[in-house]
Order: sequence, then C-alpha cells, then structure tokens
Amino acid sequence: MTEIAHGAVIVLPGEAILSRWWRTLDKVVLFAVVLLFAIGIVLGLAASVPLAERNGLPAFYYVEKQAIFGAMAFGVMLVVSMMSPNLVRRLGVLGFIAAAVAVMLLPVLGTDFGKGATRWYSLGFASVQPSEFLKPLFVVVTAWLMAAGTEPNGPPGKSISFAVLTVIIGFLAMQPDFGQAMLTVVAWSAVYFVAGAPIILLTGVILAVGGVGVIAYNNSEHFARRIDGFLSPEVDPRTQMGYAIDAIREGGFLGTGVNEGRVKWTLPDAHTDFIIAVAAEEYGMILVLCIIGLFATITFRCLMRLCIERDVFIRLAGTGLTVLLASQAFINLGVAVRILPAKGMTLPFVSYGGSSLIAMGLLMGMLLCFTRVRPQAEIGDHLLSNGFR
Repeated sequence: MTEIAHGAVIVLPGEAILSRWWRTLDKVVLFAVVLLFAIGIVLGLAASVPLAERNGLPAFYYVEKQAIFGAMAFGVMLVVSMMSPNLVRRLGVLGFIAAAVAVMLLPVLGTDFGKGATRWYSLGFASVQPSEFLKPLFVVVTAWLMAAGTEPNGPPGKSISFAVLTVIIGFLAMQPDFGQAMLTVVAWSAVYFVAGAPIILLTGVILAVGGVGVIAYNNSEHFARRIDGFLSPEVDPRTQMGYAIDAIREGGFLGTGVNEGRVKWTLPDAHTDFIIAVAAEEYGMILVLCIIGLFATITFRCLMRLCIERDVFIRLAGTGLTVLLASQAFINLGVAVRILPAKGMTLPFVSYGGSSLIAMGLLMGMLLCFTRVRPQAEIGDHLLSNGFR
C-alpha cells in the first residue's frame, strides 16, 4: 500500500515524462537557482571587466564564458533531475570513482596556476578542478553505503564510508585544499548524523579535524599564512580581505550604484571568491540579503521535503547535498566578512568558474531529483521489506 506525499496525485496513466517531471518538481527551488545564476551574470558584468582588461581580452569575455558554463550547468541539472533516484545513485558511484582517481593524480598531472595549490588540470582552452565534482558524488556514495548498512545482513556502511572519507581527505590535503576537505567532512558528518551516529562519535570526528588542522598549520606555509591573517587583530588594507571589508562598508544599505564600485579594480578574485564584496558595494545590503534569502529558501524547502521521505538512501543523500550547498555558501559569505579564514571557495551559482558552476548544476540536479514529489511507501511496507514480520 502507498500513500501520496503532499496529498498530490503522482501517477497518471499515460502521462508524458516531461509533464510528470514538471508537476512533481519543486519549482520554488528551481526558480531560486535561476535567480542566483541571473544575479551572478549581472555581477559578472561588473566584476569581470577589470580582469578582462588586465589580460588584454574583450570586456565581456568572462561573462560570455560564464553564460556558456551556465548553459552547460543547467543542462546537467535538468537532465539529472529527470532521472530516477536509482539511476542517480548508480551514476553517482561511477562518477565518484572517476573523480577520486582524478584527484589522486593531481600531484602528478595537475597544475597550480601560480596559486600555491595544485588543484586543477589544464586543458589549454579551459581548466578542470576535480574536487568540485568529488564533493557531491562522495555524498551520494556515502548515503548509498550507510543506507545499505541499515538493511538486514548489510555491509558495515558507516565504517566503509569513514575509510573512504579518510583517503579522500588525505589527497585533498596534499594539494593543499583544506577548504574542500572541510566541506567534505561537514557533508559526511551530516549524512552520518541523520543515519543515526552517536553524538560522542561526531565529537571525536570534530576533535580529529581540529588535530589535523594543528598539524596542517605547523607543516603547511599556505595554510598557516591564511590562519595567521585571520587571527591578526588588524586587517591589512592592501590584502583581498581588506579590500572586501572596505567595499562592504562603503556600499552600506543601498550601495554606491550600478558600475560605481571600485573594489572590482583592486581585488584579483572579485569575480570568484569575493563576488559578494562587489554585490555589497554596488547594490548594498539589499542584494546581499536577497542572495542569503535565496540560499535559505533552497535549504529550508529541501530539508522540509526530505523530512517526510521514507526511502533511507534518498533522505540521507538529499540531506548531505543540502548541507553541502548551504555550507559552501556560508563559508564564502563568512570569509568576505572575516568571521572565517580565507578558504578560496566560490559562491554557488553566483561566482565565476566552470568547474564550480557545472558541479553545482550536478548537485542541484541530484537534489531536485531526490526532492521530487513521489509516492511514499507506508511505514509498515518498509518494516516488512527489512525483515520485521
């Protein structure tokens, strides 16, 4: 016996796939993503022009590339959102294997583009950052392992996922990319928590992460420099953080006006990691609050839908992906206002970057798939299927 989620009739005889997809999709979340990307294009029209000028390129070169990346990301998102959860799981496992191998080969085949961290593969016409794809795919694999562990005679999913996490964190730290490593740990912890992890174990994980941070501080000049800059009581006005804080302060509530901002001419990463500084200076806190509201809307609606989901894998994977998206947005915004140390992390759908944008399209495609309205099995059906008779 089944009951219909949200009181809506889900299965209609002979209904077309596109019609069923549109009717079961969370349109509010989809609209919020479209708005975030539109805001990113508008900000890119201002933030990327100075970069293009410095590189001797046409004024809107990077905006045009962002539009192309956006089209690819939305294509991925829409196609994945139409898939069944089982197909997403299978493709997620295969994609994770490919992304993990790519991350492991970075020390040999990767490049740092002069930024002190080997995170990219240079393709000549573009670059790829495999860790961006690894994060959402790892969440799917983790959810699959932990869901399988809840079945009678199932594998020790939690232990296996922890072992995989340890390996992935090790290779991310080698780049070094402690920001992505921390995000991966946060997402894994969220899945583990929903799967029923004891608080004492999660506390141990947090303490272990702190210990790894201390080791990294003592052995990585790249990491130590960022932590020292964050802990310094004064901000050097000539650093990216100093420029960003001044821009946010200058913008006030209403902003200085369209194309009137100055920070985009001094911040090297104004179009990526510090795009929110451009938004705050030219459009004020109004636009910043709108961006925060859009991320909050996506997070809240996805979690509310997942609360009534009775399929263990869908609930775990969807929660992990939601936490991953929200955490990355929080970290990017937190760095800009100096409540967190610099992480080199983009603002999802808003910042410039092909790998980031397409990976976020993949993440949102999976999340839209998992949060689509679908028939929910009665709790008694789940108990019977798990051997409780």
